[in-house]
Amino acid sequence: MFIPIEKSKDKTENYKIMLEHLEHFLYQGDTFITTLSNLSAYLKYFLADINWVGFYLYDGEKLTLGPFQGLPACTEIKLGVGVCGSSAEKRVTTIVKDVHSFPGHIACDSNSSSEIVVPILNKNTLIGVLDIDSPIKDRFDKIDQLYLEKVIDKLVDIIG
Repeated sequence: MFIPIEKSKDKTENYKIMLEHLEHFLYQGDTFITTLSNLSAYLKYFLADINWVGFYLYDGEKLTLGPFQGLPACTEIKLGVGVCGSSAEKRVTTIVKDVHSFPGHIACDSNSSSEIVVPILNKNTLIGVLDIDSPIKDRFDKIDQLYLEKVIDKLVDIIG
């Protein structure tokens, strides 16, 4: 059973609290899908002003929808297409302040205005991406990038 964790109104402090408790939700014995399911719910709990958080997994050719929290989403994304596909192809975190100005943006939820995508890499092998959308323009910044990359690093450490 999930016991609510007190959150901070300060963004950086809230991320530190989130990271402090993260390992309790990333059990090593769980399947990868179970771990991602709990992680998407955990991130949804901690992050303010988001409308979608989840994972797209790389199958060797394309990204396919994995565990998420939010409205139903696109099920397949080609590498290099949209924010997720571009981030996966380049293997770098991508922050988009206004998704409507991003060339080739894939609009799964019309309420989304900004987005951050963090690639999941294990020894330079692409596993997938963490995708987070917000209905607020310019919602994501370098603080989000720093701490979400730490979340993904912990995830990769556990899945080995």
